[in-house]
Amino acid sequence: MASPVGCRTVSVLFFLILFISRDYNDADMARLLEEWEKDDEIEEGDLPEHKRSPPPIDFSKIDASKPEELLKMSKKGRTLMVFATVSGNPTEKETEEITSLWQGSLFNANFDVQRFVVGSNRVIFMLRDGSYAWEVKDFLIAQDRCEDVTVEGQVYPGKTAKKDAKGNEQNETKKKGDKKAANRANKSKQEL
Repeated sequence: MASPVGCRTVSVLFFLILFISRDYNDADMARLLEEWEKDDEIEEGDLPEHKRSPPPIDFSKIDASKPEELLKMSKKGRTLMVFATVSGNPTEKETEEITSLWQGSLFNANFDVQRFVVGSNRVIFMLRDGSYAWEVKDFLIAQDRCEDVTVEGQVYPGKTAKKDAKGNEQNETKKKGDKKAANRANKSKQEL
């Protein structure tokens, strides 16, 4: 039986000979490419992330009283985004500088993190391995200029989060956004 590499080499040579001797249109090329890739076996690591099978979760190692442990295990090896808000009223350049320092500290702690500034006070940290998101969150909320961090839809207040009269953590920008969203919802509801 011929090796896959040998078959592929012969196929490429055959393709080149046919290509030189005859004009191919786009449909012919698409059919030839489809036929060529039909028998290709793609390794699990080469597949896009959404097509890979998730890693098995060992439920015996998970403490049922800590739901974050289950989330950590389920996000292992998956890309995850952590959103952070810089406190005060920074410009986009200030946000860039502050979060660059945070990213550098995370890099020095061996976290593979990419940073994207998405607003004047908002940034996304993208992790290749989502199981580290909660450790990154713990680092971020301890920073002096961090207002809040969002992981998997859960908002964690930072050091500079405001407190209301009851002593509960409060985020003024979130409240304003929530009121605007509620007004939009009410307006669209009235239009119906």
